Amino acid sequence: MLLEENKPLAAFTTLGVGGPARWFVNVSSEDEIAEAAAWARAQSVPLFILGGGSNLLISDAGFDGLVLHIALRGISILENGEIFDSVKYEVAAGEDWDAFVETTVQNNCAGIECLAGIPGTVGGTPVQNVGAYGQEVATSITKVRAYDLHAEAYVELAAADCQFAYRRSRFNSVDRGRYVVTRVDYALIRSGAPTLRYADLQRAFPAGTQPSLADVSSAVRSVRKSKGMLLVEGDPDCRSAGSFFKNPVVSEEQFERIAANSTMQPPRFPAGSGTENAGRVKVPAAWLIEQAGFAKGYVLGSAGVSSRHTLALVNLGSGRGGGSANEILALANKIKTAVAEQFGIDLEMEPVMLGF
Repeated sequence: MLLEENKPLAAFTTLGVGGPARWFVNVSSEDEIAEAAAWARAQSVPLFILGGGSNLLISDAGFDGLVLHIALRGISILENGEIFDSVKYEVAAGEDWDAFVETTVQNNCAGIECLAGIPGTVGGTPVQNVGAYGQEVATSITKVRAYDLHAEAYVELAAADCQFAYRRSRFNSVDRGRYVVTRVDYALIRSGAPTLRYADLQRAFPAGTQPSLADVSSAVRSVRKSKGMLLVEGDPDCRSAGSFFKNPVVSEEQFERIAANSTMQPPRFPAGSGTENAGRVKVPAAWLIEQAGFAKGYVLGSAGVSSRHTLALVNLGSGRGGGSANEILALANKIKTAVAEQFGIDLEMEPVMLGF
């Protein structure tokens, strides 16, 4: 285990802001994870798990603890006897997510094709139950292997034990900071039909056509690129953490209040399955933000709203490492305040906040 001190972290994030880690270690095996965790415990310092850095805002002061950068690699493809016509993928947490999606599409396995183009690593997908364009990883994950920092042992959690909900799991809620994900198992459908639930994707294909999984994943990447949600080197709209706010799920009463405080009818979508969503609807956070006065391209210091998607806050500082976390947070708080004052909705920020 190679321990580094005062390691700059900005370059490990898609926002490109943030100070250094007091200690930093790059781990490529499960033994190194246990060793690093034991070191942090012996030194009584906090531990943070870093994957692809795509859903993360690090404070300008950095993090006074040990950052564990997950670099485990490997993909195993197995026949899955538990589910008819499915293929099991066992994927190490450090694998690039988008590259893995492309692998499954090339293998003609359905289930995550609409999640193409999302930055980050495989280990982060169960943590926030990554979802987009009508799919969530919760529907394809069968097992998560992780190091339990409380028990100081490796455990394997079935999907039902992960407590998946909209953008949530036990890993980012009741057990935040307890587990270090090392492997995720997915069950995908061999030769399955692609998911075409969202209008953005349906418009990409003429009525009556039967697009392939590759067609759909390619269309998803095109849509994400048009919204500045695809990482493209040199594109200032890509210096973001993706969607900075979650789409709020509200009651019918709250929805009517939103409508009463707007000059136009707000869009609404199903809140999803589950008893907790009964009688509730999802309202696009982007619509609320625009109605509150923050148009695409809005600028506050070195932070701004993406010129292509209102949900993305971007670092407009000169080059990688320019700008500051404080400026990003100031803009986020200004947006939250305006939306709360106009609609009575408290927008929830999506990125993990480190060092604040």
